Amino acid sequence: MSGPLILHIETATDICSVALSEKNQQLSLVESGQERSHAILLNAYIRKVFSESSKELKQIDAVAVSKGPGSYTGLRIGVSTAKGIAFALEKPLLASGTLENMAFGATNHQAVQDLIRKYGKDLLLCPMLDAKRMEVYAGFYSTEISVVRKVSADVIDKQSYSGIMKEFHVCFFGNGATKCKDVLDHPNAHFIEGLNPSASQMILPALSRYKKKQFEDVAYFEPFYLKDFVATIPRKKVL
Repeated sequence: MSGPLILHIETATDICSVALSEKNQQLSLVESGQERSHAILLNAYIRKVFSESSKELKQIDAVAVSKGPGSYTGLRIGVSTAKGIAFALEKPLLASGTLENMAFGATNHQAVQDLIRKYGKDLLLCPMLDAKRMEVYAGFYSTEISVVRKVSADVIDKQSYSGIMKEFHVCFFGNGATKCKDVLDHPNAHFIEGLNPSASQMILPALSRYKKKQFEDVAYFEPFYLKDFVATIPRKKVL
């Protein structure tokens, strides 16, 4: 199999996911939904994908990372690890948006494919990530994964996206969509469960960027946080 060997790292949510691909084929995927486990699991998962595929880290042509939005801590762990590998091996760093990756992955899901066949170009894909309370990170994409509306942080109420849903059917998915299902009560709203961020979704976006040489500056690249970090003050005083 000829083509770039790329390591993919996804840590934007509670899911810690690592994949290894060659050309457009997935060689190995390891992931876990255990909360707050990225610092413990990530390096072990990286070693495991190489062990499972009989490849070595030094053989990679590039390292790709999901850049957000998402968890501050998760993004920082994933990006710092990816940058460290890219710097140490002098390999290109690739980055693609977490919601863009999810949109690519959704097109391979049977339920989404059924909606595409039914509605064609009248269907939009809306990956959503939970941003606490009734806020989500959301983006709108065509079924060909072109951007219809840029990613933003939205507070969801009964009027949210009503203008879009007057013109299009919308497929909502991701952990943010689950909590919005009862609020976004519209005949053109369709909800698909089980579509969460995964390093396997990064393979095609990363390959496209690699071919176009859309590399990130390893020294200065930062995650796409979207919102400023807000520290919370513990309720109990600690001596």
